Amino acid sequence: MKTQTFDTLSEAMNALTKEGFKENFIPKENSIHAVFSDKHYQPQELKITRNFRFEGMTNPGDSTELFAIEAKDGTKGTMSMNYGANGHQNDELIKNIEMVDNQN
Repeated sequence: MKTQTFDTLSEAMNALTKEGFKENFIPKENSIHAVFSDKHYQPQELKITRNFRFEGMTNPGDSTELFAIEAKDGTKGTMSMNYGANGHQNDELIKNIEMVDNQN
């Protein structure tokens, strides 16, 4: 797979949606919640196949990372993580998701 770059978060999300990454994953306290299907996953049930990082326009310390995620049951979606002063997400839970190298 060719490495992709995007200028904006929305551009990346639109491209991934076209590739079938339609679910919206949100990290909760003890699981990753798939919003549309209302399923909950443990990190070992998921893998990150790609990730993209976007820096804040006014503050480079504020950044967002977008993950393309696939679940063992075939569910595909994205999850965004905000870093910086307002980032209050369960980073430890995310670190436990396997990241696979899908770039050839």
